[in-house]
Amino acid sequence: MKRALRLLVLALLTLLALQLYFLLRIAAMNWIDPQSTTFQRSEMTRIVARDGRLAWSQQWVALSAISANLPRAVIASEDGGFLEHHGIEWEAVEQAWSKNQRAEARAAQRKNGRRVAKVVGGSTITQQLAKNLFLSGERSMARKAQEALLALSLEALLSKSRILEIYLNHVEWGEGVFGAQAAARHYFRVDARQLAAAQAARLAVMLPAPKRFERLPGSAYLATRSGTIQARMGDVELPPR
Repeated sequence: MKRALRLLVLALLTLLALQLYFLLRIAAMNWIDPQSTTFQRSEMTRIVARDGRLAWSQQWVALSAISANLPRAVIASEDGGFLEHHGIEWEAVEQAWSKNQRAEARAAQRKNGRRVAKVVGGSTITQQLAKNLFLSGERSMARKAQEALLALSLEALLSKSRILEIYLNHVEWGEGVFGAQAAARHYFRVDARQLAAAQAARLAVMLPAPKRFERLPGSAYLATRSGTIQARMGDVELPPR
């Protein structure tokens, strides 16, 4: 019994130490631009293992050096409540959970035993940043709980504009293409500050599956969805820079 109690205390202390580490890392981001994310490092390893070399494009640029069209498009596409929430959009989480449960129920009813893929959704820009910065791609309740804690910490310690700046500089936009500047150069041969509304909308629509849309530039969905996002951009309010 005493051994089990000691192990429990040790596990709790380890968990607390990990959370303190995350808090210190996040607080430092007020002054220090993160050089890479956990997701990027895993991608680097994968690409080198596959190709024997690293084809990589990324360049940090300040939020002021990114066309306002891009954050407007990303917010319109990924997180319409970005300015209002505190890291988690609880209503979206509830809706995603309900969809997941319905998908699981349909899978259980299939005679051949095939599983229907779970619907993944409900993640805010802040949650996406938390996952990319610190966590693996594992899908589990424990990882989602840690993601939620990190998202709340990011919102508590960083401004909305800083969260958006870090997100736009580290989000994936294709195979080895990370950040707004690299994406603007890769797809449109312009700098991030020069992105037009239509170009920004197209980049924003790619975010849920950038590698897939990179291979399908003529996708009808991409064109249609881009038009929808561009129409919404005028209603998007940006955080103070």
